[in-house]
Parts: sequence; structure tokens; C-alpha cells
Amino acid sequence: MTIMRKIRVALVGNPNVGKSVIFNELTGGKAWIGNWPGVTVEKKVGTLKADEYEFEITDLPGIYSLTAYSIDEVIARNFIVEEKPDVVVNIVNAASIERNLYLTISLLEMEANVVIALNMMDIAESVGLKINVDLLSKKLCNIPIIPMIAIKKIGFKELIDAMINASKTKPKCEKIVDYGSIVEEQIDYVKEKLKEVKDIAEKYPLRWIAIKLLENDKEVVNKVRKFSEKLIAEVEEIRKKLSEKLGVDLEEYFVEKRYEKVAEIVKVAVIRVKEAGLTFSDIIDYTVTHKYLGIPIMMTVLYMLFKFAFDVATPFVDLIDILFNNILYNAVVNSGLPKLLASFLADGVISGLGSILVFLPNIALLFLALALLEDVGYMSRVAFITDKIMHKVGLTGKSIIPMVIGFGCNVPAIIATRVIEDENDRKTTALILPLMSCSARLPVYLVFAGTFFGAYAGAVVLSMYLLGLALAILIATFLRKFVFKGPSTGFIMEMPPYLIPQTRTVILKMWERTKKFLFKAGTVIFLGVITVWGLSITGPSGIIGVEALENPELFSRSWVGIIGHALSPIFTPMGWDWRATASLIFGLIAKELVVGVMAVLYGVSEENLSQAISVAFTPISAYAYMAFTLIYVPCLATIAAIRGELGVKYALIALAYELVLAYVVAFIIVSLGNLLGLG
Repeated sequence: MTIMRKIRVALVGNPNVGKSVIFNELTGGKAWIGNWPGVTVEKKVGTLKADEYEFEITDLPGIYSLTAYSIDEVIARNFIVEEKPDVVVNIVNAASIERNLYLTISLLEMEANVVIALNMMDIAESVGLKINVDLLSKKLCNIPIIPMIAIKKIGFKELIDAMINASKTKPKCEKIVDYGSIVEEQIDYVKEKLKEVKDIAEKYPLRWIAIKLLENDKEVVNKVRKFSEKLIAEVEEIRKKLSEKLGVDLEEYFVEKRYEKVAEIVKVAVIRVKEAGLTFSDIIDYTVTHKYLGIPIMMTVLYMLFKFAFDVATPFVDLIDILFNNILYNAVVNSGLPKLLASFLADGVISGLGSILVFLPNIALLFLALALLEDVGYMSRVAFITDKIMHKVGLTGKSIIPMVIGFGCNVPAIIATRVIEDENDRKTTALILPLMSCSARLPVYLVFAGTFFGAYAGAVVLSMYLLGLALAILIATFLRKFVFKGPSTGFIMEMPPYLIPQTRTVILKMWERTKKFLFKAGTVIFLGVITVWGLSITGPSGIIGVEALENPELFSRSWVGIIGHALSPIFTPMGWDWRATASLIFGLIAKELVVGVMAVLYGVSEENLSQAISVAFTPISAYAYMAFTLIYVPCLATIAAIRGELGVKYALIALAYELVLAYVVAFIIVSLGNLLGLG
């Protein structure tokens, strides 16, 4: 039996350079997803077998540099300097080579074993660029450079061969940038001092650490400070003196010198054989990012995306609903099984599975449509168009995409925050998304608006959507100002060219995102439904029986009924009775359940619920109830999604702030209504 030699490879590159296409092609789409240790950023690892070699390929986050400004940059550089992969494949967009090579220079300074995958060579040629690959390699310490057109599967064999060859060699490029005699003298001095700090000297490239200390890179400074406070103090003095001599902030100086090196390389190795005229991407961008047309076009495209996902999904949703809530449910109920077991299977297990899977068609199609727009290149334009507006509340343009999705379902919206690179922006966006009025709240709005507001019902329902949006903006502003402090990253990305979507990449993106919903959010909903079922048929006296699910008097003696009675005094100022309160408990599972449970508790059919609530509510208390349903604790699926993306702490924060906010807003509505004599 042949023992395969393992080669650890890291893929790194700017966003939109074709990294996903290359990763999926190399790994055959077979990857496992996890989180990087200590953070919620996704980690993707796949394998490739070639001859007697087995590659373990790690897809690092898309980044522009290796500073410590974002969690993605920290993850990428820590993996390279601490995990020390055998080969680092730096994917470079040949059509934007000057911008991309800054990251290459940074990798070489880290003494990584670099192979360049020079992708999109066809696009570079179309914009009039001719790249002398041999000369480019020579200027970059003779590292291997493989020209590629990944979407046409050109260059993969050569890339694999280059990775194998590179794994057998050692990095040979310590000093890619000359920072000038004054600065180089101090870099060498700090290097010598670092040799005395064994824990650092044995683990990290010393020249790179010295440069980062002089740049005042906070993360590197803190690493070294643990072992030598004296050295940090000395470096601080050196940095101050150098800044005074050079007349510029030292970090800016290092960045400028790297860009000068990139410009020098490009000047020699890249020739513009013809002036770049208007490209296909330029022509489309003139319209879709237009000052006045951009927003209407974006709204139209997003509306079509939203409509596609929910209209196309409707028959599949109906089929799942019929399968679980009619066919399977009735089959179990009429199976002759003992009543308690039949109820457990029907009202617990089958209803639980149905409440999970009924979301699946919407979520899968939403992610399919999003993946298509991402691969085409339009989602970058959407983020660009809205960036100025979102920046005013401390967010980025990329936040708009999850917010739009949130009007359909908060669960895929939370998951869609992964496209936001900045951790503070991502957390803020995820925490405000439950305020987007998802379609599950609509049944509650329709019943109450139709009963109390007649001809103005449509306007009242619309006001709920606007209220949610207004509150989301207020909370986002608060969070970015007081909790997740720091500037929003805004836009530092270039617009990728429009490309034909790759079926394999689109399907894999859709599946990876949908799978997370099924395995994480789904589990929590399922267990939640069974738990509430148990609490509904039991009480302090023991098992009440499954009759409690259809008998309001029996239900009032169940744990859920008792909780409803116990919470009722809290909501007395709003004018809601225990039935209204108990109905909200079921909204934790899915907001659609509120109306159905309320009908059971008032002892009427859903069709006759209007008559019952017209007696139990006033127009003001009804409007407050609608607002509370909009704001209070999102469904279990949403909480599970927040937990999956941000962790338990932030799921609890979402629960707490939304409960408080819902109560305050509902109380204000009732108080103002009574003050104005509208109650």
C-alpha cells in the first residue's frame, strides 16, 4: 500500500479573483465547513489527491492586505505564520494585477512559500494587458507563476505540479522591499533584539515581526509585549524618532514603499499593448451604478429576486405543508396508535419537522438567486450603490442584502450576513435583522388590521414594515456608536467584471448556506416544538392529555396556560388578556402559530377569530399587539441562526433587547392612544 505524502495548502487572494472557483475545482466541491477557533468566521477545508500526494487545501478569507484591521486579515496571516502551510497559493486577478500584487508583496515579507495563480488571463488580454510571466516571476524572487483561466478550467494541471514542486523547497525571499537605509538599519536592530526573545524567534519570521512592530501593528505588539515589555518600549522610541526624521507616520511610510515596489514591478513586467476602451462591464456599470438610476434598478432587481424565491417556492411549500400537516399528520392520528403516542408523533415530531422543512424551498431559492447575482458580479454593485446611505448609520452597503432578504424570512437573512467582511458591521446587521418584518408576521397583521382598521388595513400593515425598518436603523446607530465601536469599513473593493455564472459554484454556494439552516436552525426548531407540545399537555397536576390542545379550559391548566396567566399582569397595561399572552409564547416557535393558537384559546375557528378579538381588543391595543409581534423575540429558527453565526452570547442579547424594545414600543402606543382618546 502506497503511503501518500500530505501537502498543506492555503488559498489566499483579494475578493472576486476567482478563489471559490479554484477551490471548488481543486477539491471537487468536497469540503468541510467549520469555524476558525475563537471566531464565527467560516473555515472551509477540502482535499485533493494527485499521484502519491494528498493536498489539504484551506480556503482563507478574501482580503486586500495582511494588516490587523479586520478579523479576516488576522485569520489569514495567523494561519500563514503560525500554522505554516507547505504552500500558499496567491490567486491574482491578471486584469487588476497592480492592485492585487500588494497582497503578494505582503505574503513574501512573511516568508510564505508562495505560488501565484495568475487568473483571468483572458480578461487581462481583452483590456489590453500583456504580462511577461517569466520577468514577473524574476522580480518576485523567482516564485512560480501559473497563468490561468479558472472558469474555463485552464491551468489547473500546471498549478498542481507547481504546488508539488514548491512543497519540496523553502521560501527564498526575505527582503522583497528595500525601505531605505535609515529604516533598514532600525529593522535590522529590532531583528537582533527579537532573537533574544526565544518564544518569538522560534515561531515567527523576524524581519516581518520587526516591520510590524515599527508599523505599530497592535496584534503583533501585544504578542511581543507578553515576553518583553522593555523591547516594546524601545521600539516605541525608535518609531517616534523615525517618524520625525521621515516626516510621515511610519505605517503610511511602509505602505507607500510597498506600493512603490509594486509599481516598479508592474512597469517592467506588464505592457499595455492597447488602450483599454469601454468594456462590457463599463457599459453596464454606467447604468446600474448611475447616480439616479442605480437605486431604482437595484430595487427592481432585488424585488425580482425576492419574488422569484417566494413565488417559485410556493408550490413546493404547499406540497411540504400538505405532506406533513395533512397526509402524514392524518395518517398518524388515524393509525390506531395510543392517543398520547399519536399526539407526540403528529403534534410534536411531524409538526416539528414540517415547521422546519416548510422554510426550505424559500431559503434554497433565495440562496440560489443570491449565488447567481454574486457570480455574475451584480451584488458588489448593490453594496456599492447603498454604501453611502448605510454608512450614515454606521453600516456598510453589504448590509442591505440581508435586510432585503429579512422581509421574506429572517433566517436566511441572518445567514446572508456572511458576505459582510467587517466583524462589527456583521454583528450589528445580524442583531437588527429580526426587526425586518418577515412574511411569518403577516397572518397576525392581516387578522388584526382587517378586524379593526377596515379600509385603512393596507396602510396599517405597511406601517408595521416601516416601523421595523425605522427601529432597525435606530438600533444599528446605537450599536455602532456605543457597543461595536469603530469606523465602518465602507468600500475598499474594486468592482469585479461581469462573468457568466458557473453552475457548480452556484449550486455549491446554495447548498453550503442552506445546509447550515437545516442542521443548526432545524434542530432547535424541532426540539422547541416537541418541548412546547409537552408543556401544552402537562401541568402541575401531571399529564392533562392531548385534549388540552383543543380545549381552552384544559389548556389553561397546562404549563403554557399557567405561564400565560402568570405573564398576564405584565401585559395588563396594554389591555391584553391571558389568551393573547399565551399566544405570543407560541410565536417563539413560528410567528404563524400566533393566530392558530389564539383561535384555540378563544374557542373559535381561525375564520371566526375576528369576532372574538373585536371584543377582547380595542383598535389601540390591537395595533400595540401587532407592533409587539413585529418586535419581540424572533422565532426559534432566527435565534438558532444568530447563535450559529455569532454565538450564544449574541443570541441572548437579541432575545433581551427585543423583548424590552417590544414592551416599550407597545406601551408607548397604548399610552399615546389613551392620551389622545383613541383607546
